Amino acid sequence: MRFDLIDLRLFLNVVEAASITHGAERANLALASASARIRGMEEALGVRLLERGRRGVRPTPAGQALVHHARVVLQQVEHMRGELGKYARGLKGFIRVLANTVAVTEFLPEALARYLAANPNINIDLEERLSYEIVQAVAASHVDIGIVADTVDLGGLETFPFRVDRLVLVTPRDGPFAGRDEIAFAESFEHEFVGLSAGSALQNHLGEHAMRAGQTLRFRVRVRGFEAVCRMVEHGVGLGIVPETAAERCCRTMGIRMVRLSDPWALRNLTICVRQFGALPVYTRSLIEHLTERSERVP
Repeated sequence: MRFDLIDLRLFLNVVEAASITHGAERANLALASASARIRGMEEALGVRLLERGRRGVRPTPAGQALVHHARVVLQQVEHMRGELGKYARGLKGFIRVLANTVAVTEFLPEALARYLAANPNINIDLEERLSYEIVQAVAASHVDIGIVADTVDLGGLETFPFRVDRLVLVTPRDGPFAGRDEIAFAESFEHEFVGLSAGSALQNHLGEHAMRAGQTLRFRVRVRGFEAVCRMVEHGVGLGIVPETAAERCCRTMGIRMVRLSDPWALRNLTICVRQFGALPVYTRSLIEHLTERSERVP
């Protein structure tokens, strides 16, 4: 039985994605190569590791056992890299981070850029997900670090304060609510919106709050990114809801105004969560320490 680290990482990616195709993409392997590796693992063990169906794949009982052992092995490898990193400059560490929309777009680019510039032997895989999905992934050890809004149940995870996120409404300078300092989210339902692309964690968050109020947001267009939302709003396409940091930046160059939302959920703490801080590799702990240097928290 001969498995290498590429095999183990590939298998975990396939199981997490519930797809050999998507798992191969995450592992940066061609589909044919990934399929051959999976078949080779099954032949070496003499058991099926995956059940294949129309909607993707899922691990068999033997596959579940392999998932457990693969995570243990790869975690030990990451520990080794952390411990030996100061002796072996060419040995790269790898950190998987899941974060919500606001963290990915507004707060992490600069913070991660500084960390990566100071740590050339570290690679980071950053992916946007919904907060509850992030918590599940961290709890299951699928990823090293999660960054979520503290409105989600964090269970028994260890947490660290990261940033404060305030959501605001943006409107044209002479548009609805332009003369107001603050409104309730429900007041905006009669108007049309510029939204983020389907699948955006923030857009799903807003949709959930509209549903709780018995409403559905009406979108004239969906775009990628907060600047694109604000540009559409400037031209009178509709209203938008974006983080205050993005609104302040866009207000300097665009003909828009921002209005704070009075709803309690519009002011959130962004929180770093991990399964067990002390069990993380040295370089992963150092990233968390770096990210929390300028931490903020709503009292």
